[in-house]
Amino acid sequence: MTRLPPRAGIGVRAAHYQDVLSSTVEPAWYEVHSENFFAAGGPAWRLLDRLAERAPLSLHGVGLALGSADPLDREHLERLARLVEHFQPAQVSEHLCWGHAAGWHSNELLPMPYTEEAVEHLARRIRAVQERLGRRILVENVACYLRYSHDTLSEWDFVRAVCERADCGLLLDVANIHVNARNHGFDARDFLVGVPAGRVAEIHLAGHQVQDWGLIDTHDGPVAAAVWELYAAALAHCGPVATLVEWDHALPEFGVLLAEGARADALLARTGAGA
Repeated sequence: MTRLPPRAGIGVRAAHYQDVLSSTVEPAWYEVHSENFFAAGGPAWRLLDRLAERAPLSLHGVGLALGSADPLDREHLERLARLVEHFQPAQVSEHLCWGHAAGWHSNELLPMPYTEEAVEHLARRIRAVQERLGRRILVENVACYLRYSHDTLSEWDFVRAVCERADCGLLLDVANIHVNARNHGFDARDFLVGVPAGRVAEIHLAGHQVQDWGLIDTHDGPVAAAVWELYAAALAHCGPVATLVEWDHALPEFGVLLAEGARADALLARTGAGA
């Protein structure tokens, strides 16, 4: 499996396109949401061509709904395949979730039940995606605001089983681990030690909001101190891994994103020196 360099990348959003192109700071890699570039050609593809000349690309999908009971969306998969074939990204990722059923689309990353049946369902579909793309993909653990009464596995056992049976990589979202641990009452470090470190090829960090009932993953602010602490623990477990600070709403000045990335780079460098 191709890996991104173990440095902080930049998530490229439309509001920052010109900042990205004109910045004198060269990120180690770039990540974009795959679906934003499904229309072949035009200015969007020209932008990606320019970025691909400067640094490796990571394509991060939010709409394939790997866990849905409906058949895989073949049109969606073909558009993704066209994107992969043209840009040859270093990594391609999606989420361990479902999002549509019987023609209804939620536009949300809805949580899976943690059962053996769901493991087999996801593994089968991930293998089909990998076969079409001709490469391994990464799958990401998602923020969950409910649990299913018929769960039989812990979240980390579920994630590990999916990755092993699908033979795919893991995009470890440390912020989502923190959110879920607080919302569902488990020790976040149990999750870290329970995941297959050798399959972790990317890490996500993000901001969240505190509600009366718990935490919600919002990607609209800086990374919280507790998440930075958990990130340091994740690096101790996995070693230096390509890291992205996600910021999708209430976008700040571009320099703020660079500063968050620099903080991740400092921890990555410290981990590498220690190793």
